[in-house]
Amino acid sequence: MSGWRFAVSTLGAPGVPVRESARVAAEHGCHGLEVRVHPDEEVRVGITAARAARVREEVAAAGVEIACLAGYVRVCAPGGAVVDELWRLVELAGVLGAPAVRVFPGGGDGGVRGDEVAVERIGAVLPELRDAGVRLLVETHDSHATGEAALRLVEPLGEPGVAAVLWDAVHPWRSGESPERTRAVLGEYLGYFQVKDVEAGGPTPVPPGAGVVPLGECGRVLGDWSGWVSLEWERAWYPGIEPLEVPLRAAAEWFEVWRPR
Repeated sequence: MSGWRFAVSTLGAPGVPVRESARVAAEHGCHGLEVRVHPDEEVRVGITAARAARVREEVAAAGVEIACLAGYVRVCAPGGAVVDELWRLVELAGVLGAPAVRVFPGGGDGGVRGDEVAVERIGAVLPELRDAGVRLLVETHDSHATGEAALRLVEPLGEPGVAAVLWDAVHPWRSGESPERTRAVLGEYLGYFQVKDVEAGGPTPVPPGAGVVPLGECGRVLGDWSGWVSLEWERAWYPGIEPLEVPLRAAAEWFEVWRPR
């Protein structure tokens, strides 16, 4: 992939059929659709191969492609089923033709043992990731909110093309890590960028550019990096915020200003 490619997450359109989300994405200049994988949504682990094929066809018919599957596996979390959950998510990505899957750290206090467990678990599915041509992306989130922390879960594996980090614009900055630091720390392990913004003094999402996240600095330090830049609009969690089209227009404007020429 050369240059930036623009996508939007279906998290911003809860309950909406994927074909409709793909249409909206295409109308706003997106190249891709980040598809939320969740029991409440059309795309979930365990759907039939026929249904998955239909979703893949519907997205392609809209003129976009699937950029990533946004899953909810927590790679540091206690419990013995995590590797199986990862395997099933990777399997679904292979069927849908998705090049990447998003997972969370979910490690409580983010201790060293949690890091080791996560590395072991991700390492256990590396063969499946390679075979499927899928990249696993650990989001800067919860117990590993900074780029420096999330990197600990993938760098020991030494395969940035297979296991890397998804940089969520809000969490590292809110945790005291500047965009410049996040970009420098991640280096070749930066696999994906989520553009998002929040109101001053709180977590409520606002359209990109209307809040306090230094998105201009994010755009500057991303520079000539190549990869997916995706709007995450958390309407599934904040049903009172504006419809997806409003922040999507703002995100498209940000993308146009900062994308490398």
